[in-house]
Amino acid sequence: MKNQLNLFFLALGFFSRIPMPQWVEYSPEKLNQSSRYLTLVGWLLGALVAAVFFSADKLFPATVSLWLAMGFSLLLTGAFHEDGLADTADGFGGAFAREKKLAIMKDSRIGTYGASALVMALLGKYLLLIENSEIIITLLIAYPLSRATAVSLIADMQYVSDSDTSKSKPLANRLTKTDLTILLITALPALFFLPPLDAAILLITLITVRTLAKAYLNKQIGGYTGDTLGAVQQVSELTIYGVLLAL
Repeated sequence: MKNQLNLFFLALGFFSRIPMPQWVEYSPEKLNQSSRYLTLVGWLLGALVAAVFFSADKLFPATVSLWLAMGFSLLLTGAFHEDGLADTADGFGGAFAREKKLAIMKDSRIGTYGASALVMALLGKYLLLIENSEIIITLLIAYPLSRATAVSLIADMQYVSDSDTSKSKPLANRLTKTDLTILLITALPALFFLPPLDAAILLITLITVRTLAKAYLNKQIGGYTGDTLGAVQQVSELTIYGVLLAL
């Protein structure tokens, strides 16, 4: 149990700005294993963001409360996934050759494609959520499911970045069957918030997004990088907001 808690806190510390307990032990192997708990990290982050919205909504209009919650989410994660989306947009939009795309994605500077993708993603989240009458439930569904969708790609895709300084290098190994099972099982409760038909529609949509993302990434760079996983998470999150609003 202590080892599993160790893995959970490693995942939490890697994908958020929440401090890890001092007793947590780090190694690249343990960090790779911690991928199994990224859905649980999503649950915690979603609950915290939902709590901020709920509290702010007691004092401010929903528009302001949602803006505060989104800002808190960026602070909570260090804009980790948004950074991946921007880097991916810059790389894929700014080059044709695979090596050039990877080089652009490693550049810390943001370009026109990345800035445009980031603005559209944040604006899209705001619009899709503010039009939804169940913002708190939507957040609790989207945070774990979007992370499960993105991280599941590690199970059957090739890691293509060769940079030893890559922020996702310790997560480059493929998920084991146990890791993938835990990742997906801990995501399933999110579907219980919905009627069976709505849950089925959302699940089929996310499977489609994952399938298309896998095919697209393989075509573009022959696999995935940490940045592209962040991009898939963001696209999945937006997709969930859109589907739930439509439903």
